[in-house]
Amino acid sequence: MAMLWVCGCCGALRPRYKRLVDNIFPEDPEDGLVKANMEKLTFYALSAPEKLDRIGAYLSERLSRDVARHRYGYVCIAMEALDQLLMACHCQSINLFVESFLKMVRKLLESDKPNLQILGTNSFVKFANIEEDTPSYHRSYDFFVSRFSEMCHSSYEDPDIRTKIRMAGIKGLQGVVRKTVNDELQANIWDPQHMDKIVPSLLFNLQCGEGTESRSPSPLQASEKEKESPVELTERCFRELLGRAAYGNIKNAVTPVLMHLDNHSLWEGKVFAVRCFKIIMYSIQSQHSHLVIQQLLGHLDANSKNSATVRAGIVEVLLEAAAIAASGSVGPTVLEVFNTLLRQLRLSVDYELTGSYDPTSNIGIKIIKTHEERQLQEAVIRTIGSFANTLPTYQRSEVMLFIMGKIPVPGVHPALVSTASGPEGTRMIQVMLLKSLVQVTAGFQTTNMLTALPSSFLEPLLSFSLTEDPEVRLLVLTILLSLIDRHDNRPKFSTISIISDISVLKLKVDKCSRQDNLFMKKHGQQLYRHIYLGCKEQSSGRQHYETLYTLLALLSMELANEEVVVDLIRLALALQDLALSTDESLPIYNRCAVHALAAAYLNLICQLTTVPAFCQHIHEVIEVRQKESPYLLPEDVFIDNPKLPSSLEKAEGDVLFLQSKITEVLGGSGYNTERLATPYVPQYTDEDRLSKRKSIGETISLQVEVESRNSPEKEERTPAEEITFETLKNAIVDSVGMEEQERERRRQVVEKFQKAPFEEIAAHCGARATLLQSKLNQIFEITIRPPPSPSGTISSGYGQSQSRSVPVYEMKFPDLCVY
Repeated sequence: MAMLWVCGCCGALRPRYKRLVDNIFPEDPEDGLVKANMEKLTFYALSAPEKLDRIGAYLSERLSRDVARHRYGYVCIAMEALDQLLMACHCQSINLFVESFLKMVRKLLESDKPNLQILGTNSFVKFANIEEDTPSYHRSYDFFVSRFSEMCHSSYEDPDIRTKIRMAGIKGLQGVVRKTVNDELQANIWDPQHMDKIVPSLLFNLQCGEGTESRSPSPLQASEKEKESPVELTERCFRELLGRAAYGNIKNAVTPVLMHLDNHSLWEGKVFAVRCFKIIMYSIQSQHSHLVIQQLLGHLDANSKNSATVRAGIVEVLLEAAAIAASGSVGPTVLEVFNTLLRQLRLSVDYELTGSYDPTSNIGIKIIKTHEERQLQEAVIRTIGSFANTLPTYQRSEVMLFIMGKIPVPGVHPALVSTASGPEGTRMIQVMLLKSLVQVTAGFQTTNMLTALPSSFLEPLLSFSLTEDPEVRLLVLTILLSLIDRHDNRPKFSTISIISDISVLKLKVDKCSRQDNLFMKKHGQQLYRHIYLGCKEQSSGRQHYETLYTLLALLSMELANEEVVVDLIRLALALQDLALSTDESLPIYNRCAVHALAAAYLNLICQLTTVPAFCQHIHEVIEVRQKESPYLLPEDVFIDNPKLPSSLEKAEGDVLFLQSKITEVLGGSGYNTERLATPYVPQYTDEDRLSKRKSIGETISLQVEVESRNSPEKEERTPAEEITFETLKNAIVDSVGMEEQERERRRQVVEKFQKAPFEEIAAHCGARATLLQSKLNQIFEITIRPPPSPSGTISSGYGQSQSRSVPVYEMKFPDLCVY
């Protein structure tokens, strides 16, 4: 009895908070928490908040003892009590209680029992959702980040338990982010040491659902079934993490993604990488999109010597990111984006042609597959177009100029040509950059052609239309069509045909604006000349003629006033004369194609002008051709296997369009008959010859030819000659002979520089240089030598006269110089 009394007395002397804590534990743990006693404990904690830290410490002590003794029922009761106290108490002294709580959660997470790990995680998630009234200056979550990340990679044998552990780890990381991301006093969760654990853990679980698409641009409320899926839970957590990222934290959040894709070779598959960045682009704030794009571009540069499949995967991700990004989100460094992509394009061409990532070294050379490099090049070109579509018109014009400046032209931009890939590399780069321009100009809309197509862009573009490479010429024509077509009329002229009534095409034609008139006044003749010379090319095929026809049609509808219509009709008639000319060595197909193109265009323009007599003449000629010469019409020429005659000697009379007849009928409708009656003759310039050069010999010969024309040796002062009728008559008669002599002289010059020994060419050029230098010395002597002094000169000791330095006030000036 004495012993019982002593025990009872000691029990009564125990602190009240301990007795209240002990009372919440039942004798049988399966009965669960004693709710009545829990309410007493909660009331006591609220009434005496200074005791809260002691309550927490005692609960922690009991929980540690129960974990050690494997009494897991009491462990669950203790955690439930802690959760209820956390939810009820928000006093200033809760910080010490939280320390005890986190200590208990840590104890559970360190256990090797999955149930205890999940229990501790659930308690931590509840704690993370509580907004504390007082800040904490010393609390650390480093352990929880590491432990939850480890749980995300759980490899437990039982798949169901493994899934539960991984989901608990994902929820724990989500709780850590929620608890720390908005609290400036907490450890910065965006530091690389934390992000390098959190992001890979989320991506590891996201990979399980690689075959499924991202659900939506924004996270939606998931159903109960979806909450059971680790993949969906991971995606929601990843979206929440990215959605909370501020401007300065985007880099730290995206860098681990790039590293994870690198380490696990996930760029090559593309699907998972694209999915990840879709989530990123949809989740971050739209004004931060350009930061992600810049990181991708930097990563692309860093992998410039990696395999083509890796680079293609990064480019594919860039393509998707640009499509998601809002308009203008490429950021302030627009040209840098395109510069990086163009640099990758040029590197890919070099790799393809040289067969090595580093031509200067033979160590560790990787095998380069041509088809993979081609796929990469196509992906880069598509990405350039995707970026351009997000830009406003003025920025797109800048990008067009920027790309045009990157296109290598031999003799003009030699520094841009890679020495490793040679002439074939130059051609491939030209083609790739022109394909990029095709993508950039697709869908281009502008109201002012003068500002959208300045001379600095149009002139170099047109110069490429004179090259001998048919692919380059076709790309240039495609670019011109995209720029000129502002009413989507281009698809209606995809094929050349004789249309009896163009109203079925439902063409959109607007009145030509003042800016359009100025544009054609400035560049019209240039466009006509390039169309004419394009038809004259022997290597032109069906696609070229169809594109040239479309270009003529679009000019007639987009930029045509009365003067332009007259010039276009003259151009069409000049094309007919070109096809009839025996001087040009055009194949029979090209002659028939030019005839068919001229017929189709005159049929179109006559209906646009709505002059009945003009339409009647055109239709009469077309009807005669249908009966007698169907090979002069597009329906019989622009087919797979055209039936062509051996020669076009019979192409005369009624099968031809007559300039005199057209001039007569249009003159009656107010058109300029004098201009109509004048045959169109293209003006040949140095640009035509320079664009045709094939070798360095031809380039040098052209330079010498220009020098020979301007050489002082050829410069003779001739007395003024009286111009009479006989003089003009002789000039006309002798013009043919002079042209022959000039042609022969040019041929000799070219032949000399192609076949003569190098020493002879060097001596010839050296003589020219010596003569030029002597003339320059004479000019400098005249200009630099001081004027003669009025006071005379003195003689030097070597017999040379020198100007004597005389003060100005002693000089004697003529009376006419004195005011």
